[in-house]
Amino acid sequence: MIYLSVEYILSAIHQLKAVHPFLGITFLTCKKNKLPIGTPEVFPMDALTRDFMNDIHRVCPSSEFYFQPYVTVRGKQWVAAKYPSSGLQAINTQTFGTAFIHVRNSTSWAWVNDYIAQIQKTAAIKTKKKIPLAAMAIWTLKNDKWKDTATLDDVIRKFLSEYHITSEECSALFSDESAFPNAAAFQSEPISWNQLSNNLSAPPDAAPDQEGTLSKLELINVGPCDHAEMALSPRLNIITGDNGLGKTFLMDCAWWALTNTWVGNEARPKYAGGSRRASITFSIAGKSKIAQEKKILYDNKRMTWKRTADTATIPGLIIYALVDGSYAVWDPSKNSMENADSLVLTRQQVWDGHGTNIEGLIRDWVKWQNTPEKYPFEILKHVLASMSPPDIGELTPGEPIRIPNDSREIPTIRYPYGTVPITNSSAGVGRIITLSYLTVWAWNEHRENCRLRGIQPDSRIVVMVDELEAHLHPKWQRTILPALIGVQKLLADELEIQFIIATHSPLIMASSESVFHPEMDKLFQIRLSEETADACLTEETFIRYGQVNSWLTSPIFQLKQARSTRAEQAISEAKNLQLDDNPSDSDVQAAHQKLLQCLAQNDPFWPRWIYFAEKHGVSL
Repeated sequence: MIYLSVEYILSAIHQLKAVHPFLGITFLTCKKNKLPIGTPEVFPMDALTRDFMNDIHRVCPSSEFYFQPYVTVRGKQWVAAKYPSSGLQAINTQTFGTAFIHVRNSTSWAWVNDYIAQIQKTAAIKTKKKIPLAAMAIWTLKNDKWKDTATLDDVIRKFLSEYHITSEECSALFSDESAFPNAAAFQSEPISWNQLSNNLSAPPDAAPDQEGTLSKLELINVGPCDHAEMALSPRLNIITGDNGLGKTFLMDCAWWALTNTWVGNEARPKYAGGSRRASITFSIAGKSKIAQEKKILYDNKRMTWKRTADTATIPGLIIYALVDGSYAVWDPSKNSMENADSLVLTRQQVWDGHGTNIEGLIRDWVKWQNTPEKYPFEILKHVLASMSPPDIGELTPGEPIRIPNDSREIPTIRYPYGTVPITNSSAGVGRIITLSYLTVWAWNEHRENCRLRGIQPDSRIVVMVDELEAHLHPKWQRTILPALIGVQKLLADELEIQFIIATHSPLIMASSESVFHPEMDKLFQIRLSEETADACLTEETFIRYGQVNSWLTSPIFQLKQARSTRAEQAISEAKNLQLDDNPSDSDVQAAHQKLLQCLAQNDPFWPRWIYFAEKHGVSL
């Protein structure tokens, strides 16, 4: 099944803004419930209108207000719960009263015989705008499921049928004009308030946001760029780029924007002496995704960022796996937001513990394994299984054992060739074990701290991983990103995670093809500008290139050929010779020797080259 896309729904909302609310609410309520013509009957107008608005206009689950996309008074698109029986009732009985037969203070209603002309005349006076048919169909049916073969015409046909729109009504009140974006009309998941809220105002009764994600990061005269800006997706964000251009720097700035703490050294202005003002602008979107933008200037005198006490920090859990093997955790549930601080741990501290902050992987693993309810341990087992390397099978915990010169019981992993203490794990296995444990530990600590404080655990967290491919075999690189994204459902069914991933692995990018959804995810690239010699950050259109070789030669990695550098140079020289009308034997022989040294026997370039050489009488 498929669903109408958020791009089309937002476009429909925009197209309906000149339509009178009577046409979009009362008229459709009456048509859907078959209001009679000419002879009044009992018709609970207020109750039926409220039911209609509950179905169509209650788009924010936590709000008692209705969103209506039509002509508004003073720009107010959110109307109170009493609107069907107050403001709309006045419109029905006064503005469009000539379209109805209605006895005052009764529930008897009917259309007058020429109701279409009456509606048409009044609507023309008020807005001079017909109803965009496709836009209205999309707005009213935005929550419906559709067959995979559905088209926009199917949506329009269902709307006309469900609301019993006659051909006369269609001609008089509706318009075929439409202006939809160059995007897919359908998507694989139903729309949510989270998707809509980035483009709609917040309802008046919106509570202060809980939880949160990073929705924007803009750097001016900071780091390697004069200007860099990212509008982040609420789900998956992938950052690619060459070494030394600032992927890790961007990740560190994102962490600072979210937490007001640095995991290492502070970011510094690109230009010394304050010759150009440096700033970091960011937006943190809470649960409703209504983000507030904050611009922080660099204080050149104090040599620090002028972040005030009221500057927002993320009100939820965030986990950051740094490229050097250390980890950072931010969890305001442990303290009040005013006293919250980040916990930065080396890999050794994650394993062995760090004071009262964390027991450590080795002790927690054994403790969880021996706990009767097995809650954290069962989750850890599932996470390890999902993140396991494909060549040696699942990372299955064995029984703890003692090893020489260590008084602790040490967790073990069962491999096909035997059971091995985790302290003897390879670098790649060790990194994934550490990331799995820390994710489960942070989530478990968050739940426990929320229980102690009598508050609900977050349903949205942020996970950041720098160089996801570090220490991983190519086989593992092909599976790790989909596995990491799947972890959210292992922790909790309702959990949503924003991932910010930095990578320069074509295998990671190839693996993303199965999980990347353009309507929910984004791809960013940092490249060196040939014109300005400045690092340049751009959002890229995600293209499925398929084979890894195609990713290597794609605009993302920009290799001319998926070969070694020497092979690329040898082929380039050989191609230049092929453009020569009369190449010398010695030049062809020299090029051939270089090709022999660099190319495999079955390289696809050989047939082309041999044909050329023999054509010019060179014996190879």
